Amino acid sequence: MARSVVVTGGGSGIGLAVSRRFVAGGDAVTIVGRRREVLEQAAAALGPTVRPLVCDLADPDAVDELLQELPAGIDVLVNNAGSRESSVGGGPHALVARWRGDFERNVLTAVLLTESVRDRLTPGQGRVVTISSIAALRGAGSYGASKAALHAWNHFLAGQLGPIGITANVVAPGTVAGTEFFGDRLDEAELVRRAGRTLVGRVGEPDDVAAAVHFLASPDAGYITGEILHCNGGELLGR
Repeated sequence: MARSVVVTGGGSGIGLAVSRRFVAGGDAVTIVGRRREVLEQAAAALGPTVRPLVCDLADPDAVDELLQELPAGIDVLVNNAGSRESSVGGGPHALVARWRGDFERNVLTAVLLTESVRDRLTPGQGRVVTISSIAALRGAGSYGASKAALHAWNHFLAGQLGPIGITANVVAPGTVAGTEFFGDRLDEAELVRRAGRTLVGRVGEPDDVAAAVHFLASPDAGYITGEILHCNGGELLGR
């Protein structure tokens, strides 16, 4: 039976791979993001069961408007939208801009939408999967701190949703090639270096993360909640 799936940041990179995985399983997918052209191109490529919706998920007014367009019932919510704040420079103003930007783009984008659609999640089978990062465990300044905040929030969320049969989990990827995250920093030499830090001798691909998300969203994962699934090829071992 087709499910109703919402994927934020679903127009590119990991989000696009996640969306493609659900479409292949026959689900109806709503992809949400800030860039209309990217979303519309992704929807056209993925097929008629995909609907693109433009929204800045860190803006509460924009999220309020988005609610009018989202499905009345949501079986799976994938919180994938996020980025690293690119502001540079010294001094307190640049520091605040960097930390606030990372918090808004990585924490508020997940929390605002999830809390806004809690009543739409399907009791007994709903799934919330949030994308974090190896940076949350390894430490990476404001970006790592914002991703670590998602772990604490997910523990709270799992406790809130568990009594009504809805699970909440996190996938924490390591280095993933084929996304916009690294820009031009992930050249061949850097890819080789990062692959050498893993136990499997390669960096990840968006489909690796999509497979982990799809499993946590499946009926088979109904007894797993409040967890962090490491998807990093053994670059950092879970405990």
